[in-house]
Order: sequence, then structure tokens, then C-alpha cells
Amino acid sequence: MIIQRVVLNSRPGKNGNPVAENFRIEEDNLPDNINEGQVQVRTLYLSVDPYMRCRMNEDTGSDYITPWQLSQVVDGGGIGIVEESKHVHFTKGDFVTSFYWPWQTKVILNGNSLEKVDPQLANGHLSYFLGAIGMPGLTSLIGIQEKGHITAGSNQTMVVSGAAGACGSLAGQIGHLMGCSRVVGICGTQEKCHLLTSELGFDAAINYKKGNVAEQLREFCPAGVDVYFDNVGGDISDTVISQMNQNSHIILCGQISQYNKDVPYPPPLPPAVEAIQKERNITRERFLVLNYKDEFESGILQLSQWFKEGKLKIKETVVNGLENMGGKMNVGLCIICMSLAQIFPFFLYFYFPRFFFSF
Repeated sequence: MIIQRVVLNSRPGKNGNPVAENFRIEEDNLPDNINEGQVQVRTLYLSVDPYMRCRMNEDTGSDYITPWQLSQVVDGGGIGIVEESKHVHFTKGDFVTSFYWPWQTKVILNGNSLEKVDPQLANGHLSYFLGAIGMPGLTSLIGIQEKGHITAGSNQTMVVSGAAGACGSLAGQIGHLMGCSRVVGICGTQEKCHLLTSELGFDAAINYKKGNVAEQLREFCPAGVDVYFDNVGGDISDTVISQMNQNSHIILCGQISQYNKDVPYPPPLPPAVEAIQKERNITRERFLVLNYKDEFESGILQLSQWFKEGKLKIKETVVNGLENMGGKMNVGLCIICMSLAQIFPFFLYFYFPRFFFSF
């Protein structure tokens, strides 16, 4: 059987920006038969996430993710439908997901590496299992639960950087749901700012490309910052940390402004900002959602419930073309989506930096 797959064509270098030419699409042969314990699946959705920038390097700088190999198929979070099964837990027609899904149209996988998903949890929106009711949603929810130290009724203020992204757009909403009295988002366009305040429930939004961020933070956070959901790092985070209160908390979700630089993770703070952090006893601990797998099931159920109740808003846009996916690696987060049947086209959906490609 002839399939299409995406392989790593070249590396951008530790200090380089990813480009489309770092990837290539090629054809390959899929075996006609599967072995006991295996399933053959047709890919429906593939997630392209910020952490994958590290996988493009020979050394990822992390002990929990491995580098992609040149001329080999790349992998990440994915969802597909079972077409043939020789595994006791799966039958034809099941929807399944894995964190290590090869980027190819069809694939044979070990059934033990898969989890079954229930489309009803997302009202049939399978792409949500790689987004709001998947790893980004769990990262936002569990990150806030474990590192945010939010107490309902205590008038806490949360600031979210990368606030229009996959995790940020959810984190702000979840912050309110868990008891924050004020949530302020930081993003890069007026369109995103409007989305945050008009549809996603943020109390205020700051376009970091316009005006003075520090002054706007003082205006929108008059009582200071108690919780900071940090997606970006760099100058934006230094500015937020400088306005954080005594005994406040940083949820260190990501540092995307630093991913094209050869620096350790988490990147060290400038001396002056580090001094503020220590003087004010601000917690800044690395957060890795994979360390909380025992909370995944309850987290998915909570996210699903909020979504069905209309309390968690999810935004997607559609773009076509698997061939364009490599060029989105420098944007932030993508999902490649394939159709459930060959009678309608594959789609690429995206949040404001979250992308879903179609074939």
C-alpha cells in the first residue's frame, strides 16, 4: 500500500528559525499485513506543537523528548480511525490517539501505544482531543491546579502571555473558572486582543507590539499580579515578573520566544529580575504535564464538561494543504487534519497561533 509521509529533510540549527525546506513529503510502502497486537489506522489529525522545535535539533536539551532523525518520518500527537485490528482492545471504527503518532496518511502501530477516545466528549469534534480537550487543555488545567495556587474569593489577578495561543486562550478561561477575579492576556495583534475580551472572557488584553507593556500592566492590574501563566519567556516575562506580588506564582508552561536560541530550559532570568523573584518569594518551577498522567482522565472529563456547558470557548479556523505544514513550524502550534472518509477534503484548523492543516 502506498502512503504519504513527512520526514525531516534538514535541521535549522540551534539558533535558526525553522523553514518549510526543513521537511519534505515522500511516498512509502505500508505492509499489507499486520501482526498480533498491532492495528492499522488512517490518520485524521496530527498536532504540531512548540516543543517540537527542540526535536529538530540533534540534542533536544531535554531528557524526556528525543530528536527527530534526518530522512526519517517525524511524529507527535495524533488521532486516527482503526481500519484493521489484531489487538484485543480495539476494533475497526474505533477512534484512537497517541503522543507519538507518525506523520503519515496511514500507519501500523502497536496497540499498547494507543488510547481510545470517545467523540461524544467533544460533541464529535475530534480535533479538540489534540487541543482544548487534549494535551493543551490538560496542560492549562493541571498547570493552574498544581502551580497556580488559586483560591476562589481571594481577588487574585492572573496574567497570561501568549494568551491567544492553544494553551493561553484556555488558561485565561480556566483561571476565571477556578476563581481568579481578574485575568489579563498579552498577545501580538489587536484582532487577538479583541477575541480575548469579547469572546473568551478576559478582563483586559495587551498588544505587546503597541504601547508600553509595563504601563498597561499597571493600569490593568492595579493590585499587582498574583499568578502568571508564562508561555513566552524573554522580555515580556521579565516585565510581568517585575510587577508580581509577594508570594505569587509563575506557571512555567513554555518559553517560545527562546526556542530558536541555544539556551538551557528554563532560560535563566536576568540578574535584576532574578533578584525580584527571590526577594518576593515568587515560585518559578518547571511544569511538565506528562508528570501528572494520573490526573489526565479526570482532567479530560472536566474540560469536556466545561465545553458542553458553554463555559470553555474553543476557536478554530480552516486552512488547506499538508504541503504547507513545514512552513508553520516557526509559528507556534499546528494540527494537520485528515478527513474521516475520502469523500471530503482534509482540513487544517488553527487557533491564533494554532494551526490544523488539510491534505
